Amino acid sequence: MEEKKLDINSLIGFVLIGGILIWMLYMNQSAPEEITPEGQTEQVVDSPEPTIEQPETNLAVTDSAAVAAAQSKLGAFGYSATLPSASENTTTVENDLLELKIDNKGGYISEARLKNYKTYDSIPVYLIKDGNSAFNINFTTTDGRVLDTQNMYFEPTVTKNGENTVVSMKLKVSPNEYLEYRYVLKPGDYMMDFSIRSQGLNDVFNSTNPLTLDWKLKGYRHAKSISYENRYTEIIYEYGGGDDDYVTDGDDEEEDVTYVAYKQHFFTSILLTDTPFETGKFVSKNLVDDEEVDTVYTKSFASTLPLQLKGGELNYNMNWYYGPSDYQILNNYDRNLDEVMPLGWGIFGWINKHIFIPFFGFLSSFLPSYGIAIIVMTIVVRIVLSPVTYKSYLSQAKMKVLRPEITELNEKFKDNPMKKQQETMKLYSKAGASPMSGCLPALMQIPVFYALFQFFPSAFQLRQKGFLWADDLSSYDTIAELPFTIPFYGDHVSLFPILASIAIFIYMMMTTGQNMQSQQPGMPNMKFIMYLSPLMMLFFFNNYASGLSLYYFTSNMITIGIMLVIKNFIIDEDKIHAKIQENKKKPKKQGKFARKMQEMMEQAEQQKKGKK
Repeated sequence: MEEKKLDINSLIGFVLIGGILIWMLYMNQSAPEEITPEGQTEQVVDSPEPTIEQPETNLAVTDSAAVAAAQSKLGAFGYSATLPSASENTTTVENDLLELKIDNKGGYISEARLKNYKTYDSIPVYLIKDGNSAFNINFTTTDGRVLDTQNMYFEPTVTKNGENTVVSMKLKVSPNEYLEYRYVLKPGDYMMDFSIRSQGLNDVFNSTNPLTLDWKLKGYRHAKSISYENRYTEIIYEYGGGDDDYVTDGDDEEEDVTYVAYKQHFFTSILLTDTPFETGKFVSKNLVDDEEVDTVYTKSFASTLPLQLKGGELNYNMNWYYGPSDYQILNNYDRNLDEVMPLGWGIFGWINKHIFIPFFGFLSSFLPSYGIAIIVMTIVVRIVLSPVTYKSYLSQAKMKVLRPEITELNEKFKDNPMKKQQETMKLYSKAGASPMSGCLPALMQIPVFYALFQFFPSAFQLRQKGFLWADDLSSYDTIAELPFTIPFYGDHVSLFPILASIAIFIYMMMTTGQNMQSQQPGMPNMKFIMYLSPLMMLFFFNNYASGLSLYYFTSNMITIGIMLVIKNFIIDEDKIHAKIQENKKKPKKQGKFARKMQEMMEQAEQQKKGKK
């Protein structure tokens, strides 16, 4: 190895740096003492020892000029700037689930950490941190000043009320006149009591100008897939005594608002009030410009809510919730918070709430893996729906048996579409078959299909639970990373969507393929659809939760098995043919609708002949 030699440029640099350091030391030693306007040396008061009533604070340096400036700027609230708490400091409280930090400046929560959860890259889950949230009351004083509480200092006091920790943050006009934020943190609970009240400020607030509460939050990214997390990140609010709505990207306004939730897929921040806000304005903005670039935030949320004075004072009882988007936890509060979960509307939501969520919770309570719980639940669902599958396949078998006769009718009346339609309907009626009889059983499965489509992305229990090669059933599985990004597909290869696509293709081959006839004018190309559907599944689900792809793969494989059993051991096409021929010999009583349709077609045929 070549021996290093001293570089002349490095030597000059060291000499210059040494000279600068010596000059700085000399200047600091020779600087005179700073003198206050009264001519006395300024002193910094040491912080008192922390107690449960008074958190440790670094007292701000105050002098008459600073006090005068604060009083001039803040008017009556200038008193708060003279207190020892007028400093950049925080009060920390916690229970076994949450750790919260509350700032003296602004009096609001500046940090909220969920103790029992980690992000996709093993970092603690923070809903609030590093200035991503703001909570402010904007108001006008009687002397015409427009003030924001987020810029003023509150005085903190911490006490114990049984097992509860109580934090009082007071913005003071005098020792007995103040605006107070009161937080009550209970053990083992994500929900805390929160109240806003004032005392002795009826001659400070200008009642002719509105007071507004502004709550803002930028949602931190917590999941591996930014696009997938963003899809379920939104503002949800309750209004009008029980109705709810959401804002994903844009703005909205509503009256009589009782809660506002900033939902970040699997975690949620909620502000609830016992006294409804007269109106509420909500804004949601997407912060992800490029999903391929690593990002810190997903969306920004903002709510503007008016506050009403009663007797010139503020008095609102509220609640804060910082916790997981877990249906069971939210539903237990009996505050309609289950609507925060996107479980589907109408019958779809009912199926999830009353069937799938309880049943999946039961299975996962004793089975060794959440992946096995998904498979077992899928098996049960397919067995329950097997009669519907049987009806659908029986209808397809009848149509298959009738195909030669339908082909004969098409050829016989190829120049007379009206007559062909009449004869085809007569054949269906006599044989006891109908093309619609195969569609109706399929339509009956749609509520179950859509409910499960909503259930799996919302199942908090699947978060960071692995199965086979998937390390997180609530996110996509990865068997290969791509050195490039395929539009609509991504930069990785997921195996569960591939397996599900193959299963769908086999299923469609067994159903669509066996009844596929020659292409008719105006009819959709069934062969194209048969190939397109699995391809769409492959692309669409590559970034979806692997638990959902596992369900579709298992479901289609079970359905294929059931159909093979029905075809080979239950349904005999020869018997079906014989039964159809027997039905054709019997007089068939037509219903009113069928009879009316036939009469209309016959009249149309007669009119056509008359014209000729």
